[in-house]
Amino acid sequence: MIDDVVLGQATVPDGVELRLVQYGADFAILLEDNELMSTNANASEEALAVMTCEKLAGLEAPQLLIGGYGMGFTLRAALAMLGDDAGIVVAEIVPEILAWARGPMQEFTGGCLDDPRVHVVDEDVALLIASAQDAYDAILLDVDNGPEGLTRRNNDGLYSVAGLQRAMRALRPGGILAIWSACPEPAFTQRLRDGGYQVTETTVRAEAENKGLHHLIWFARKP
Repeated sequence: MIDDVVLGQATVPDGVELRLVQYGADFAILLEDNELMSTNANASEEALAVMTCEKLAGLEAPQLLIGGYGMGFTLRAALAMLGDDAGIVVAEIVPEILAWARGPMQEFTGGCLDDPRVHVVDEDVALLIASAQDAYDAILLDVDNGPEGLTRRNNDGLYSVAGLQRAMRALRPGGILAIWSACPEPAFTQRLRDGGYQVTETTVRAEAENKGLHHLIWFARKP
């Protein structure tokens, strides 16, 4: 059995402590004993980007906002799907996560943080959304564990009625709010619809080759 090696610790602003651990060739970010993300279960994070970009196919110079960076799987998948005219803003409020990406996890990072299409902001994605109007063709949220979060109480505001209204204003007409979640939340689906979004739900698997836990992605389109 391979022992976990703790490579770093970080405190989420107004939240909890996270740990970066390595076991063999793989990495994971943990909240206590809960694995929030890992390098061997990333298919649903990639699907968040791939499916969103497919819905934007043919759009000239698409502008995306991703919150947050995590292990970068969503960002790298989006970059692989988009052309040179695209722009991606990445909001990440935990600076250690970006340091880990450039440090012990640089083999996985693949230079995505230095891609000229990417602008990384050390800021709460909620503030970027609140300050924008008709700015983004897609907002991709892989924040906390979805609407039922674990790491930071302030994240709940993203998924509130007011938070969804702010996201609607930040999106361009026809824009997509794509939200990753560890589990279904029927009440949240209804909240999106009540907010005026055209909503579809897609179940995806956490691991490649259709393996692992089931996760959920909401695609909520602004009319």
